[in-house]
Amino acid sequence: MNVWHDSRLMNALANALLGATLLAALASAAWWLSQRPYFTLRGVAIEAAEGHPLRHASAPLLRAAVTRHVRGNFFAVDLDAVRATFETVPWVRRASVRRVWPDGLVVAIEEHRPLAFWGDGRLVNTFGELFAANLAEAEEDGDLPQFSGPEGSALQVARRYAELREAVAPLGVHPDVVALSPRYAWTMRLDDGTTLLLGRDQGMPIERRVARWVGAYPEVMASLKRRAEVIDLRYPNGFAIRSLAQLAEADGHESATAQRTH
Repeated sequence: MNVWHDSRLMNALANALLGATLLAALASAAWWLSQRPYFTLRGVAIEAAEGHPLRHASAPLLRAAVTRHVRGNFFAVDLDAVRATFETVPWVRRASVRRVWPDGLVVAIEEHRPLAFWGDGRLVNTFGELFAANLAEAEEDGDLPQFSGPEGSALQVARRYAELREAVAPLGVHPDVVALSPRYAWTMRLDDGTTLLLGRDQGMPIERRVARWVGAYPEVMASLKRRAEVIDLRYPNGFAIRSLAQLAEADGHESATAQRTH
């Protein structure tokens, strides 16, 4: 069969060529239009994410910090790159970016909410994430507790803090230090100066050990007639009351024993 004598096939080819030509023309026109000065980015509006008012990252400072990194026009700007740039600014936890026709961007900012200081000089937010920021600004609403632990344990420590804070609340105190040792043993110091040795998550759950001590606290304090410095809750059937001097002596003995065994 001679293709050139098939009218239906010829019409289909002609329509296909016409369609391709029109698409190419439209793409060229769209590209030309997108490069017009009318679409050059002229403004970056910054707002607080819903339910997250800005307290530390002011809109003018944010805009000044990132404006020079915003490149392209309405169509060509890389929204992921803009978002990533905003998220490098101190106190910014998350940023979401959207285009506003025909020449603007709107950036919604969620700030970190500080929960505690971390042992290496960073802060822990309410999601158990570490971040770096001005430490003085972090305590505008009051003193923050101190957390410490092995690499990657910030979320675990933050969750434990929440559990312990609730557990000791009936005594009218709260934790100001929560530490997780390299051997994954827990220690808590309360804001009245009492230190609780909690040990590891073995045997009786730590929450039950603390609850047992909280229940016995009034009677114990009445008999002691003074504040206990150290409460050792690492025992399965009770707890021991120690002084800081006794604790230091015990630690020194354990260290010497470890040296001899090595």
